Amino acid sequence: MDYKKIITQAISEILKTYKCTTDFNLSHPDNLSHGDYASNVALILYPLINKQTDYKSPRDLAEAIKKQLVNNGSLMEIIDKVEVAGAGFINFFINPKALIKELEHITTKEDQYGSTKLNKQQTWLLEHTSPNPNKAMHLGHLRNNVTGMALGNIWEFLGIKVILDCVDNNRGIAIAKLMWGYLKFAHKNNKTDFDLNYWFGHQDEWLTPKDAGKRPDRFMDELYVKASDDFKNPEIEKKVRQIVIDWEAEDDKTWALWRKVLDYVYEGQQKTLKRLGSHWDHVWHEHEHYKSGKQFVDEGLKKGIFKIGQNGAIVTNLADYHIPDTVVIKADGTALYITQDLALTRLKFDTYHPDKAFWVVGPEQSLALQQMYAVCEQLEITKKANCTHLTYGYMSIKNQGKMSSRMGNVIYIDDLLDMAKNGVKQIMAESDFNPDELDKISEQIGMGAVKYSILKNGRLVDMAFDLESSISMQGNSGPYIQYTYARCKSVIEKGKKIERSFKFPISNFQLNTEETVLLRFLYRFPEVVAQAGLDYVPHLICTYLYELAQHFNTFYNKHSILGIKSKKQEVENKENESSETSLRLALTQATAQVLKNGLNLLGIQTPERM
Repeated sequence: MDYKKIITQAISEILKTYKCTTDFNLSHPDNLSHGDYASNVALILYPLINKQTDYKSPRDLAEAIKKQLVNNGSLMEIIDKVEVAGAGFINFFINPKALIKELEHITTKEDQYGSTKLNKQQTWLLEHTSPNPNKAMHLGHLRNNVTGMALGNIWEFLGIKVILDCVDNNRGIAIAKLMWGYLKFAHKNNKTDFDLNYWFGHQDEWLTPKDAGKRPDRFMDELYVKASDDFKNPEIEKKVRQIVIDWEAEDDKTWALWRKVLDYVYEGQQKTLKRLGSHWDHVWHEHEHYKSGKQFVDEGLKKGIFKIGQNGAIVTNLADYHIPDTVVIKADGTALYITQDLALTRLKFDTYHPDKAFWVVGPEQSLALQQMYAVCEQLEITKKANCTHLTYGYMSIKNQGKMSSRMGNVIYIDDLLDMAKNGVKQIMAESDFNPDELDKISEQIGMGAVKYSILKNGRLVDMAFDLESSISMQGNSGPYIQYTYARCKSVIEKGKKIERSFKFPISNFQLNTEETVLLRFLYRFPEVVAQAGLDYVPHLICTYLYELAQHFNTFYNKHSILGIKSKKQEVENKENESSETSLRLALTQATAQVLKNGLNLLGIQTPERM
């Protein structure tokens, strides 16, 4: 049940009696003794109406609003108590019977609990990750990928149709360097004086990744680093730039080399993406649309959207948007990235007709994207308001310096995942899992550790990954939450073996402190998911799951869930299962379900045993 919506509607109805519409907060107090919800409506409203009424303070107004609220029959079916506190806050306490019904709802709806149909008519397009096909995927791609996939999962859970896409920047000088690196440095006999024509007729003389005993993306990454260093030589730079010219002229031999080196990189990157559980619904290949960007420039010139700069370059005219102008076509006629981005954005909107489009891209592209969105509006491709840049903070490794692909000192995603997996294996070395089980579970826990450590931070916060804390089974970590889920499942399985279960309706219940806290926390999950999705902040789900796990473990450590104290009592309970045991098992099952649903949204698996 959407308690927040019901309370909000009740307050809004009262505001009409004051002929006033104003925004007010309805939030969860940090201290449960202050209620399940608290509103500042009287504090906000009082300055607007105090000259028109006899109320002497916001608290007097709050008392008046409280009297009207308690006369609302539908509201008081779910609210146990309304009280005024402090200078004029209004606190709401949900009826425990209503929360028990919510418990039944959680255990009945299972995997769909927390999902809504808030935006079921909406289509949102989300671009994420887009790794350049000249190297293996490294740490710079990881936060982008984990953030993009989590947001996509959350939006789908809210009933939004989500299209995930990426851009394959498969042309240009970086790709030409990769081609040069393979041509010059991958010959089986280490010869470096062959040209493209010779390669084309003698391709079997060049190493494959299998020959080199390396993953294909790592193999090509090493060649790219060598080529980048070689590019410093002016003569070599000239040859590499000629590759770009020949490629744009669609020379057959150049394109054959181009396809070969890209296929090697794609093959390796797909291994990483599969491991991450990542996917796209569509991949836009740059070579298929880059030429069409110039037509938008021609169109913009005719409409007066663009202007000719002093040196003959074509530039934007963005004064109305209060952002700097940028060049779209250089004086020599060369197109820049913004021109092909315009073409791609038109393709996106013509193909999928999204209500909103999002770009999960690093902060260094912020101005360029804002310029592109503004030009899209000028060209009537889409409104600027329909385009959102979801930037994120930088990610590094604790105690590591700055990384660079060209320098070859990056940390690869798979290496980081292996570090986490192996760290988990060491922690679980004394477990009773067989080797295959241990390998599988360590992968799930290690992956969860990495993803959670990224997502628990605010999206805009810079972070340094700390392996030790990320794989810890204690504290605010993925493994701690996964372990709590496994603990819940273990209790439920033990209950089945001794014929303990829960059933509704649960009556004659007497809630202790720990049960009350857990019960009054579980129902918040749908609200948290909605806020995380609509505000683009998945870390809220992490915070909620961690607090839920803490509340459950406090409950678990203080009380016997299955209620077994002696063999005699075990026999008696089989004949007449107590409402206490039923309630506690229901709380355990509900906790497990909410933890699972939340972790799934974050792209984290839930081992049933740890």
